Amino acid sequence: DRHGFTPLPFHVEHRNIVENDPSERVSAEASVLSSRVHYYSRLTASSDRLLSPPDHVIPCPEELYVYSPLGMAFKVIGGDGGAKNPSIITIFAIWNTMMGTSILSIPWGIKQAGFTFGIILLLSMGLLTLYCCLRVLKSPKSIPYIDTSDWEFPDVCKYYFGKFGQWSSLVFSMVSLIGAMVVYWVLMSNFLFNTGKFIYNYAHNVSMSDTEFGTNGSDRVICPFPDTGDHGGNCSSGISGLYLSDDDNNNNNNNYYGNDTSDTAVFDRWWSKTNTVPFYLIILLLPLLNFRSASFFARFTFLGTISVVYLIILVTLKAIRLGFHLEFHWLESTKFYVPEFRLLFPQLTGVLTLAFFIHNCIITLMKSNKHQENNVRDLSVAYLLVGLTYLYVGVLIFAAFPSPPLSKDCIEPNFLDNFPSSDVLVFVARTCLLFQMTTVYPLLGYLVRVQMMSQVFGKHYPSFFHVFTLNIVIVGTGVCMAKYYTNIGSIIRYSGATCGLALVFVFPSLVHMISQKRRGELSWPSAIFHSLLIVLGVANVAGQFFM
Repeated sequence: DRHGFTPLPFHVEHRNIVENDPSERVSAEASVLSSRVHYYSRLTASSDRLLSPPDHVIPCPEELYVYSPLGMAFKVIGGDGGAKNPSIITIFAIWNTMMGTSILSIPWGIKQAGFTFGIILLLSMGLLTLYCCLRVLKSPKSIPYIDTSDWEFPDVCKYYFGKFGQWSSLVFSMVSLIGAMVVYWVLMSNFLFNTGKFIYNYAHNVSMSDTEFGTNGSDRVICPFPDTGDHGGNCSSGISGLYLSDDDNNNNNNNYYGNDTSDTAVFDRWWSKTNTVPFYLIILLLPLLNFRSASFFARFTFLGTISVVYLIILVTLKAIRLGFHLEFHWLESTKFYVPEFRLLFPQLTGVLTLAFFIHNCIITLMKSNKHQENNVRDLSVAYLLVGLTYLYVGVLIFAAFPSPPLSKDCIEPNFLDNFPSSDVLVFVARTCLLFQMTTVYPLLGYLVRVQMMSQVFGKHYPSFFHVFTLNIVIVGTGVCMAKYYTNIGSIIRYSGATCGLALVFVFPSLVHMISQKRRGELSWPSAIFHSLLIVLGVANVAGQFFM
């Protein structure tokens, strides 16, 4: 408009409106205003200001809606609808959004691929996902003769592929959300268990004895799962007999010494990482999932940034104290070192697909960028920062892992598990992450509920029974995984490869090729390159099941 910004869409169908009041309806006045704006938009091109809509046609700020990356509409409550962020704010917003639980599994992924090949894959996946993200960002602008200023990627998929494109993009977004909720439940069970164990041991003067395999000294490193393939596979047989599993540790009183070993045995029975703690979380989190609005928890999103910064500081301190332990064996493993190239590398690519995944909300994030002409540069810088963060944490943890006496194969999918519960610095990290995930988990559940209920029932809170049933299913899935399969690295790689197949590789490539073909600009190199991206996406999923 004449004021220098494009108004956000303000008229949407009732089934897509997210409001605290489930009886919210689109007013007749809003419908008339919508029709007038669309009429004026068809009178002239965007570069011609002579026939721009008059002031009485532009809706007031209280009638504006913004769209989430998953196709829902959120009403703007106050604030300046035309407020824009400088590039530095946009870059760190993307960095903060992309940083998640995947950072805990990067060292394990590098170990699975081999140190050298892992670094190569991390850089390569960062570049590929960045390119596909740019394709997503530019996809609405490639559609001619239609105002796509309020479109999200599901709308683009619907334009090119019909209902199949819209629904499939939403389904794969759900896969990423529910996968994240499962990982969160496993991690929260882990963090709550270790936090409670630290507090109990400190209060009762209970310490782990040296019979648990690990290093000695103030910066103790342990290997809790050395003899199973569930937590890394291909463990070195030379030290396999020296380890105890987590459940064995919980049931073996000889691992402890203190004032009252019988009390310790009772505590271990009622405070088990897999048998009891995942169920304790139900008491806290299930009621929070049933809130109509998640706005209260959104206020704590800044904790994610604090947690990541603290993790970086923690990794740096541990690396300084432990030093580097590296030997390069290119194709064969040794007793303490893994080869530089391993056939398990698809496990890292699956993790990295989710680690670099922001494609379903990048259009929304970049809309607030003050200088739209810098979108490509700012997105590239954000990806660079994310890649450097992952590289820093992954390389330092892998290099500093004390080999010998421990094998590099002992690196856990959650690298914090390689430090005992008595480690004060790691205790602080677990506590911060536990509180942060407790506030983020209801937000993820809220997004899942809004998507599913709005699409199936036409409103995001049809009844308490509907919402409670959905939450029971989600929580039950998390509890089952926390009890029977605690390898977050595998959960992340399966969900990352699955949602990435559609939203990272297939749909962005197909949309770009179709738009080029319709403009008569599709060349053989472009067709071959983007077809190869699709093949890589399919191979990434297949590799999770065969490697």
